[in-house]
Amino acid sequence: MKILAHGIDLVEFGRLEQMLGRHGQRMLDRVFTVREQADAQHLRNRIERLAGRFAAKEAVWKAVNHKKNVVITDIFIKNEDSGKPQVFIKNRKAPYIDVSLSHTGDIVVAVAVSSK
Repeated sequence: MKILAHGIDLVEFGRLEQMLGRHGQRMLDRVFTVREQADAQHLRNRIERLAGRFAAKEAVWKAVNHKKNVVITDIFIKNEDSGKPQVFIKNRKAPYIDVSLSHTGDIVVAVAVSSK
């Protein structure tokens, strides 16, 4: 396996909550797909879920940054039944990108690796 690119991002839950308080639905629509918003809407840990998705999407975007036609809402993160995050770009599975997330305290970190 040859690593082509990588990306990393860190999101604080409190900062995301402040951004949502300030920008509301407009911020949600600029960052998350309709499905990601719906998946998190009624969860007890909604902010944690959204922060994880935000970090993962940013890490993936950084890993595919060389593709200028990809915007953050083109990226969709969905968990497999095993819990492993799966990356989709423009509604197509991206098997060449692996993403990993880790939560601790009030922070989530995501790392994405693009390989061939």
